Amino acid sequence: MLEEFKKFAMRGNVLDMAVGIIIGAAFGSIVKSLVADVIMPPVGLLLGGGDFADLFITLKEGASAGPYLTLASAQEAGAVVISYGVFFNSVIS
Repeated sequence: MLEEFKKFAMRGNVLDMAVGIIIGAAFGSIVKSLVADVIMPPVGLLLGGGDFADLFITLKEGASAGPYLTLASAQEAGAVVISYGVFFNSVIS
């Protein structure tokens, strides 16, 4: 059984997959650093902040009347909002 596993592992497919996973993990760190350290500072400077999570449009006020300063306060009040800042953060990341 051990001999069969060795043959399977050494065929190349498993080794190729392992190398791909390692390269993918390293590339993920590079992309994360590129976005956080190179792209976001100028975008944040142009748009007035680095985190866009609190950018939203209130469609309908909740139990307590607005204006809501943060997305969390709008959601806590039960307001119906379009959270385009969260979407923008996801696109950039």
